[in-house]
Amino acid sequence: MLSRSLKTFLTVARTLNFTRAAEEVHLAQSSVSDQIQALETELGVGLFTRSRLGLELTPAGKVLQPYAEELTQLADEARAAMSAIAAHPAGSVTIGALETIASAKLPQWLAGFSRKHPEITLTIKIGSSGELLRQLVDGDIDVAFRFDQPDLDERLARRAIATAPLVIIGSPDNRSALPGDLAAFAGARFIVTEVGCVYRRLFDEAFAQAGLARPSPAAEVGSIAMIVRLVASGAGLGLVPRFAVTEALERGEVADAPWPGPPPSLSMIWRRRRIQPAALKHVLAASDSFEPVRSAGVRPRHAIPSPS
Repeated sequence: MLSRSLKTFLTVARTLNFTRAAEEVHLAQSSVSDQIQALETELGVGLFTRSRLGLELTPAGKVLQPYAEELTQLADEARAAMSAIAAHPAGSVTIGALETIASAKLPQWLAGFSRKHPEITLTIKIGSSGELLRQLVDGDIDVAFRFDQPDLDERLARRAIATAPLVIIGSPDNRSALPGDLAAFAGARFIVTEVGCVYRRLFDEAFAQAGLARPSPAAEVGSIAMIVRLVASGAGLGLVPRFAVTEALERGEVADAPWPGPPPSLSMIWRRRRIQPAALKHVLAASDSFEPVRSAGVRPRHAIPSPS
């Protein structure tokens, strides 16, 4: 069984859709079908069946799934071991990050790393929180920078490297909307991130824990930069990481107030392996030099009391 066929099988087993699986593994749908059929022929059993509910794993497919996961991981570790035997740090590391982290937190750190390790090629990919975890598990990226979550997959390891205080932002012409407690925002219009984003989760949880009705979003936006522009134009308020709006605050484009509650933790996350590739070891070791971006003297203009 080729590791490529097993990886394709795992992608189909997770998505239960040949079309989506083909998109994820960057193959034609016919190639995915051929790989699955070849694997079924080699094993002498059917792995998938179609029902009224769609594609489903057969009992044999369910038995194969954990073995396939272990075999693909072993194949990755074997390649890592060969790289380590070479005792040479040269290589490449693919880094995944949330858009705001990639643009505001990583440039200075990555520039310092590249000066110290010019022989290591870095590739940066942008994705959502869920996409980054999936890409880590699938081996499409080597390490991810994203905000922490309590239910991290046991196959992944993490290291907290910074905190990211949140702020509520409003247009400079609407400063009076910022002071007050959470109850004062019940009727406010908020430009929010999409469901699944850490900022959206903290936004929803804060109102729920305070026993307050959650404000109806004026819009859902997948880009923090777009939220800042909409807020600056007076379209509503926004909840964003402070490091992402430092320059907008300095230019006076938006006003801010601190968000009650603890800030989310920025973490570096990677797959657990028996032997890590030498280049990735250097990236992980460099997390000790990660410095959070400071706000260049910008101070909050208003304070929002925590709900009692």
